[in-house]
Amino acid sequence: MARRKLNNQQRSRIAKIQEQRREKASARAEASLENSNNSEQYEGRVVVRHGQNVIVRKKDGSDVHCLFRQNLGEVVCGDRVLWQATDNQQGVVVALHPRDTSLSRPDYSGRDKPIAANITQLIVVLAPEPEPSGYLLDQYLIAAERVGVQASICLNKADLMDEQQQSDFRQRFGHYEKIGYPLVQISAKTEQGLQPLLERLKDNINILVGQSGVGKSSLINALLPSIDIEEGKLSDSTGLGKHTTSAATLYPLASGGEIIDSPGVRSFRLGKIERRELEYGFPELRELIGTCKFNNCAHKDEPGCAVKAALENGDIHPERLASFMHMAEQIE
Repeated sequence: MARRKLNNQQRSRIAKIQEQRREKASARAEASLENSNNSEQYEGRVVVRHGQNVIVRKKDGSDVHCLFRQNLGEVVCGDRVLWQATDNQQGVVVALHPRDTSLSRPDYSGRDKPIAANITQLIVVLAPEPEPSGYLLDQYLIAAERVGVQASICLNKADLMDEQQQSDFRQRFGHYEKIGYPLVQISAKTEQGLQPLLERLKDNINILVGQSGVGKSSLINALLPSIDIEEGKLSDSTGLGKHTTSAATLYPLASGGEIIDSPGVRSFRLGKIERRELEYGFPELRELIGTCKFNNCAHKDEPGCAVKAALENGDIHPERLASFMHMAEQIE
């Protein structure tokens, strides 16, 4: 279902409600600090945020429920923070360390909103059902290039296919491997091929993204068999547990590395992007920047176009170029 567009009045009403919530949460946070007898500050990492509440993982591995000062801006899963204990055995996040990386997407008003911080790898999950979208896959990969993290492609639901179908499915996306995006084919249901994926996740802070229905939740459960993925989710008003699939949550992997379960990143749109930045987002096009005969080459019918020549030579896949051209038209 297409996302319903909001008119200016609706946007204004939403913004007003959100501002009222921020002011209320800020007052609660400041009151907690004023009433606290502990002024010492501690290092921590945000493992989940829900509304104006966050869970911060302390250095000893235990978790503490915190509010956060509103002048910090958006505090998201993966953020490194300083927090101060309050007398109710909770805390308040008082400072945010600079992020190494930040994955974001446009909010209802079109502004980029961070959804996870300090990730090192983005894993795009595909499956034979629902029908994979090459265009959506390319958007995810451009996001990884913009953020400056590595990206891999996970082909899930191998149990639904025989050996020939698995081979055909992998071959369908083989051109991505040629341009530097590794492919891992697995079945989360039977745990077939799970070890190669664990090796790729090792020593990385990973985030899984993909269309709804590709089996991402099943994959998370296979990777984290001993963890209840609902544990630690917070209610906006009470800070108590709440069943939700919209909050990005950070989990440690027993085999090494960490993974962010982010069901909210099911549909994805790139934010504002310039054409040159878009070209840099395609590794096979990046190599050709500045080699066309004309500096303002649109890679359509211009003479001396290096991109068209690369397409004819098989160095650029037609579907990748089609994705680029469509995105370029959207920019224009």
